[in-house]
Amino acid sequence: MMDTKNRTILIVEDELQNRKLFRDVLQYSGYTVFEAMNGKEGVALANQHLPDLILMDIQMPVMDGLSATRILKQNETTRDIMVVALTANAMPGDKEKILEAGCHDYISKPFRLHEFLEKIKEYLPEDSV
Repeated sequence: MMDTKNRTILIVEDELQNRKLFRDVLQYSGYTVFEAMNGKEGVALANQHLPDLILMDIQMPVMDGLSATRILKQNETTRDIMVVALTANAMPGDKEKILEAGCHDYISKPFRLHEFLEKIKEYLPEDSV
């Protein structure tokens, strides 16, 4: 198991199965994980825990991921937290909207677990701790 040095990741995802999969994979890989079911909860938890990375689903009830990301990026306390969008519908123009909202990048669902973990390592390199 790699040494992730207690790096924290906030998963903001309304689908229970997806959230459980992300949590299990990331915890197994040594990350500390927090979970939110919608953008509003995600903003609150981001302010509370100041995670190293936020994985933000785009389409959610209560508050969507792009709105939540915009709020986080306007807040001095959370603006520097890296946000990576999780999206099942990467249509033409979506990448621009995602980046414009303040997301660093996006991961299309469904994805391969190995590729997912490689992406996470790119966002949270071990030597940057």
